[in-house]
Amino acid sequence: PADSSNDIAEAARYLVGVGRADCTGPVAQVPLMGYANPDQVGGGLLSRLYSRAFIVADAEDSKRVVFVSIDIGMVSQRVRLEVLKQLQSKYGELYRQDNVILSGTHTHSGPGGYFQYTLFWITSKGLIRPALSSIVNGIVKSIDIAHENMKRGRLFINRGTVENSQINRSPFSYLENPESERSRYSSNTDKEMVVLKMVDEDGYELGVISWFAVHPVSMNNSNHLVNSDNVGYASYLFEQEKNKGMLPGEGSFVAAFASSNLGDVSPNTRGPFCTNTGESCDNPQSTCPVGGAAMCMAKGPGNDMFESTRIIGQNIYLKAKELYEKASQEVTGPLSSAHQWVNMSNVSVELNATHTVKTCKPALGHSFAAGTIDGVGAFNFTQGSVEGDPFWDQIRDQLLGEPSNETKACHKPKPILFSTGEMTWPHPWHPDIVDVQIAAIGSLAILAVPGEFTTMSGRRLREAVKSEFDSHGTPGMNVVIAGLCNVYTHYITTYEEYQVQRYEAASTIYGPHTLSAYIQLYRGLAKAIALNATQDLPRGPEPPLFNVTSMTLLPSLSAESAPAGKTFGDVLEEVRPEYQEREVAEVTFVGANPRTSAENATEHNFLMVERYSNISSSWRAVLNDASWDTRFYWTKGTRGQSNVTIEWHIPAGTEPGVYRLRYFGHYKKKVSLFRTITVPFEGSSSAFQITAP
Repeated sequence: PADSSNDIAEAARYLVGVGRADCTGPVAQVPLMGYANPDQVGGGLLSRLYSRAFIVADAEDSKRVVFVSIDIGMVSQRVRLEVLKQLQSKYGELYRQDNVILSGTHTHSGPGGYFQYTLFWITSKGLIRPALSSIVNGIVKSIDIAHENMKRGRLFINRGTVENSQINRSPFSYLENPESERSRYSSNTDKEMVVLKMVDEDGYELGVISWFAVHPVSMNNSNHLVNSDNVGYASYLFEQEKNKGMLPGEGSFVAAFASSNLGDVSPNTRGPFCTNTGESCDNPQSTCPVGGAAMCMAKGPGNDMFESTRIIGQNIYLKAKELYEKASQEVTGPLSSAHQWVNMSNVSVELNATHTVKTCKPALGHSFAAGTIDGVGAFNFTQGSVEGDPFWDQIRDQLLGEPSNETKACHKPKPILFSTGEMTWPHPWHPDIVDVQIAAIGSLAILAVPGEFTTMSGRRLREAVKSEFDSHGTPGMNVVIAGLCNVYTHYITTYEEYQVQRYEAASTIYGPHTLSAYIQLYRGLAKAIALNATQDLPRGPEPPLFNVTSMTLLPSLSAESAPAGKTFGDVLEEVRPEYQEREVAEVTFVGANPRTSAENATEHNFLMVERYSNISSSWRAVLNDASWDTRFYWTKGTRGQSNVTIEWHIPAGTEPGVYRLRYFGHYKKKVSLFRTITVPFEGSSSAFQITAP
């Protein structure tokens, strides 16, 4: 038997630090990132977005691993490069491209505009500096906080099954995988959650990371309120539970619900229905008899998207909490990290001794424009299109040029809609240089993947990496996939799924052998870690940082005005004098553009729910704008005027008493012909009573 005293010494080898910082950015007028719907622009706030950072360091040597989960759609190359630049100027060689993993949760309700590749400019109105800056600064700040709070600690891992929280949204593609492979799995989604628990050496709780494969699309593409969706609600519940008595977003315990191989996994568990007729559209094309694919939408478990978000988020939270409380398997052993930059448009893959294939220049197929049952595309293409549509082909040829024969042949059977790898104006439309990265914390290997692996793709990747570790003397590794890391490259399907060209396959941008290429690359990283030879890995070609600081179609912020006889923060529609739990208290103010606040304060709080304390004869804050029970709406009017409505959805169990709703904003004021200044203001509703039920 192993010497147990040695294990204890080994365990105390870790220094652990956790940190959380706001990265919400502008909540108005900026298109939300995820559904590629240009009409879906921000119009307020349901919950704040956070960056959550976890640092594990070896107390004996200089090795460190940083894992950051961020409430954004995906990490872009631009975000990553700017973060690494800031970390280098602050910490020198301590935090680098190989030991820092940045992973997006994949919420579809966060601001866009933080990309340097042209394709993403189309739906997010260009590159929006305030959105990019708030993400970059929030990530760096969360790492700073974790760095400053390092203490001796211990890690525990646990895993379990989450029920009733996901369905496969491309089941017909999944069925293309070999029957012999499918029969090894009980489900067409990965139901397993992996939880990493962090405590200090006295057992004081520091934080938790959960990895689970589900799309955070409980909020659909009709939503205009910035929020972190189902996984963000799970983080909120866990942090509220552990940071008792603190306002949301405050307190030292950090709970991240990170993404995994969620490519074909939807939280909309009731499945796809035609919104016009109510009949099922669970067919290979996800199309309806009347209205086509645009009418086919998946339904969540709740009566509306807000309720569905809470139901799925609560399911995920409850399982994570249970696994966390019971976690007893300690993670021990050395830290290491391996990273390469790879030109993914030109990787040769040895399938076997006689057969070599290649990846392709990036391109998107027709079904990309169809969208999915979680959010239909802007054009009514049907999913599973293997014939080009001549009308769109012509538009594409005029706008964007015909794909080369080489690219067409390479991507077969994908009919190419956008040959992004052959478009370079004004900058390349898609990345060529992609990060592949693994960080190992003892027996836990985190595979940082640059996109959305489908269920079966993820299974193949994990299995390949595990067997690579096994065959080089490090058996029994816990291998988890962290999704949406470092640079966004859309989807990664299996070769078999690719053949039927539904949305996920049409969005597998480097062609049919993309997965095989990644498996080959991640095997190489795993081998280097197992043999302690990471320093010998070629760095690969460095990604470009385009010289574009801001390029946006957003309206500029100009002077604002209040209606005649009113001033900013005045109440236009008052609350009722009395409410009961489960009712909605609502007040409307003379408002100002929330973008002005975002550009003037890094962590601006737009609202407070306050309760009157008779003991101290003063108002006490009970909720802020990070609460999921409050909603902040901004409505633009004419002539520089706008309104703000604040809602408080009073939960069951709210303490009876006297309350009020407060609003905090900034407006732009013209002081001379060429100069405007920013003026802070606030407003408050009248006091109202909440009566016992």
